Amino acid sequence: MRAAKRLFWWILVGSTGGFNRTRILIELTKTPRNANELATLLNLDYKTTRHHLDILEKNRLITTTGNKYGIMYFPSDLLEENINYFKEICSKIDKNELDIKNKNGEEK
Repeated sequence: MRAAKRLFWWILVGSTGGFNRTRILIELTKTPRNANELATLLNLDYKTTRHHLDILEKNRLITTTGNKYGIMYFPSDLLEENINYFKEICSKIDKNELDIKNKNGEEK
């Protein structure tokens, strides 16, 4: 298994908060956004969103442009180069999980 694939499994499935990190990455692959936009769109607390963004950035899955409140988040080269692994993992996450969990990632 490639290192990138192991990283995706650990960040998205094998650790607490993986569900919300997956949701964030899905949105960022559609369009770059700032933390406030993501928090509003995904119905997450702003600090929670920033925490997940920090983890994704530290693990080189996203990159940023700008400063302070104007920071925009983008998919990183690592994510774009390994997008098939990301999609594969997303496809293995139970499709019904999105229906079972509410927008906060908690069970209904």
